[in-house]
Parts: sequence; structure tokens; C-alpha cells
Amino acid sequence: MKKYLAELLGTFVLTFFGCGSAAIAGVDLGNLGIAFAFGLSIVAMAYAIGNVSGCHINPAVSLGVYLTGRMNGKDLAGYIVAQVIGAIIAALLLAALISMSDFTSITATGLGTNGYGDASAVGLNVWGALLTEIILTMVFVLTVLGATDGEKTGVIAGLIIGLTLTFVHIMGIPLTGTSVNPARSFGPALVLGGEALAQVWVFIVAPLIGAALAAGIYKYFKKAK
Repeated sequence: MKKYLAELLGTFVLTFFGCGSAAIAGVDLGNLGIAFAFGLSIVAMAYAIGNVSGCHINPAVSLGVYLTGRMNGKDLAGYIVAQVIGAIIAALLLAALISMSDFTSITATGLGTNGYGDASAVGLNVWGALLTEIILTMVFVLTVLGATDGEKTGVIAGLIIGLTLTFVHIMGIPLTGTSVNPARSFGPALVLGGEALAQVWVFIVAPLIGAALAAGIYKYFKKAK
């Protein structure tokens, strides 16, 4: 149970600070600032809960770890449930904070949701959004799998993973807002509703495909040694 609670807490922190930075301070921070908010959230949680649960805090990462034989099906299900709950709690608290401020509504902030078409800063269509999220997630999850494989990078794995999440956000924010994490996308979309909730399937399906590709690449490279 401790590892599931750790995943809930970690995903809460990632969603609360990452999506919160985008929703509340995005205009001031810009894309680079938002990217670092997500990346630093990962770094902080990696060293806070990494020794408890491995700090997946992302269903795509958990799927990648499962497909490479490094966790069982029971834990995969438990991790994903915990991650989604953590993201929903974070989104609800963000919405509550916004309602106590001078913002006209949570809709005006976007609540850090992802989107395509009119919801994309560059008008990226649904196919472009799927392709973007598959590629970005593949790179991110492959990095996670590699950074946590063995003792050589274990000590700095959290920093490596956090910086990787930062750089995929730098490219992805103008395109889709960057998901690479179904839980982080689902929580805010569920609370915001409307177009965000209607489009969230892309940000669930694409990261899972990207994670599966990353697992396949990782296993191929391991086998080729």
C-alpha cells in the first residue's frame, strides 16, 4: 500500500505544480518556465519517493516498466489507479484555488489541459497530436528505462528523467500542451470538462502507444548486447 500511496502523492505533486504553473502563471513563466515546473516536479519526487515506489507517477512509465518485465500486473493496475486519483485530487484543488482568486473561471485558465485543433497553440490537428505524443512519450519512457537500468545512473536518475521531461515539454507545449502522461492529462480534463474532456482520449492512447514502443526498443537494445 505504501508504494501506491507514494504514486498518488507523486502524481499529485506533478499535476498540481506542473499544471498549476501553466494555468496560474503560464503568461509570466512562458513555455520554458512551465517545462521546468514539470521537470523539477519529477526531480523532487524522484528523490522523495523513488526509494518507495520507483517514482513512476505516470501510467505510461508504469506500462513501459511492466512490458520490460520489471513489475507485475497487480502493481501495474495499482500504480495506474493511484496515479489517476492523485491527478484528479490535484486538479480539484487547483480549481478550488482558482475559484478563490480573481480569475473569471477555471475555463479561462485552461487548468493545464492538453488539446489539439483550436485547443493547440499552433492549430495542430488530431493526427499531429497523436504523432507528437507518441514520439515524445517514446523518448521520455525510453530514457526512464535506461536511466533506471543498473547502478551507474541510479544516483542521478531523477535528475536525468526530470531534465528529459523538461526538454520534451519545450517542444511539445506549443503543439499539444505536452502530455506524455495519461493521468496528468485526465485529471485536469475531467475537472474542466467540455472540449478538454472530449479530446483527452488522444492523451491517454498516444502516451500508452509511445510507452509500448519505448519498451520494445529498450528490449531490442538489451538483447543486442
